[in-house]
Amino acid sequence: MAVLAPRRSLKSRAIQLLAQREHSRVELQRKLMAHARAEVREATPAAQSTADAADDAGESQAQAAQRVADLLDWLEAQGHLSPQRFVESRVHARAGRFGNLRIRQELAQHAMALPAEAVLALNGSELERARTVLARKYKAAPHDSAEQARRARFLASRGFSPETIRQALRRASTEDAP
Repeated sequence: MAVLAPRRSLKSRAIQLLAQREHSRVELQRKLMAHARAEVREATPAAQSTADAADDAGESQAQAAQRVADLLDWLEAQGHLSPQRFVESRVHARAGRFGNLRIRQELAQHAMALPAEAVLALNGSELERARTVLARKYKAAPHDSAEQARRARFLASRGFSPETIRQALRRASTEDAP
């Protein structure tokens, strides 16, 4: 006879997720909604007809969304969920491998934006970061224009701006030339 473990609360799940790493509000809401819907479904009795079931499904969705929103508000008020910390951690984790365009795009997916001081810092270091990423991937100088184009596409896929790519490739070819 197996003993079932008790279901964890939404708050417990949220705190565990936040203990592992910083999350945005959007990301945490997405992760918690499935659990909230399951809890609301378990708490409500089975519907008698399909029309009632459709109405109950809409109500349970609204109840689950409200429970998650209330929990996220509480987490923000307690300082467990912080948009500033999320942006800082995402920029710190991505800056060594990606360009400004990619970092901004990732933050936009989380409904966040870079603060002005972070924009200035990233803009000032983008060329050096592009050169570092390029040097890590390619040890030798490009031998023809096709290789130069391959490297440009690589840097573009990493989110570096066209001007930064041109400068990084120009410096890489002049430094490696005899």
